[in-house]
Amino acid sequence: MNKLTSVTSQLHTIADYCRYGATLFNQAELFYGHGSENAFNDAYILVMYALSLPNDVDDSLMTCRLIESEKQNVLALFTRRIEEQIPVAYITNVAYFAQLPFYVDERVLIPRSPIGELIENQFFPYIAANKAPKRILDLCTGSGCIAIACASYFDDVEVDAVDLSIDALNVAQINIENHGLSEHVIPIQSDIFSGVEEQRYDLIVSNPPYVDQQDIDSLPQEYLHEPEMGLGCGDDGLDIVRVILAQSAQHLNDGGLLFCEVGNSEVHVKALYSEVPFTWLNFERGGHGVFMLTKAQLVEFSAVFTAALNENIPVPLEDARV
Repeated sequence: MNKLTSVTSQLHTIADYCRYGATLFNQAELFYGHGSENAFNDAYILVMYALSLPNDVDDSLMTCRLIESEKQNVLALFTRRIEEQIPVAYITNVAYFAQLPFYVDERVLIPRSPIGELIENQFFPYIAANKAPKRILDLCTGSGCIAIACASYFDDVEVDAVDLSIDALNVAQINIENHGLSEHVIPIQSDIFSGVEEQRYDLIVSNPPYVDQQDIDSLPQEYLHEPEMGLGCGDDGLDIVRVILAQSAQHLNDGGLLFCEVGNSEVHVKALYSEVPFTWLNFERGGHGVFMLTKAQLVEFSAVFTAALNENIPVPLEDARV
């Protein structure tokens, strides 16, 4: 009796396979950081995917028994997760952001930004209910999740979704069509602002590449499946953020706002722009490293932002991480 037959003869229900998968994943010391929080969540998602069931089935279904072919399909997915150390979202081609489903593959990062929570709350308290933005720019859109979520949570809004990667824009187009938002979200190839030079917006939202070289060098295997250009961005991770800070003001309408995620590179931002009063956001569901600036602040400190862009001198890692 081979190992597979032995396992399937001892495990019977959906709950059995969720538990068993979690045990396997814990033993393999896998990493979780792409929308799933732990080994059991990963196993549960893969079991439901193998059975063509939604992720929110009634608990009573957990005691349902699997037929032999279903058991083998589940175990094949477990094997792939362990041997390839591939994030679950790339196996199922589905990730959730702002409570919305998105198609993803290895052409784009897996959506996981805390900005999703901000969008669900319609950027309250930073944007009043009677001041809803009419035009939004999503810089470095990737899968299009931020742009599409903005268009889903605000009525009659126009969103430009820009990215340098044609591969990413092709995925974004899939998601735009899946959500029926072709008239509201426009994908544009652009090197940051190059493709929208004459455009002005009420809101600029960006989750750009921001991982510094030290973190890039220590990424778990799971992250190596993601496109490198979506993660790293110079020694201090701020090569694109410098441009965003220096040029956003000219693309914002009066009263406009910039929201930008920098993750762990928050330490570099604070060190490089020590005199700038960034508003750093807190999130109920976790996450950090997202700041907000008004257009007025971007104009007020434009000399600081321009100098940092022109000098482009990375903050020494040993200084920034103190």
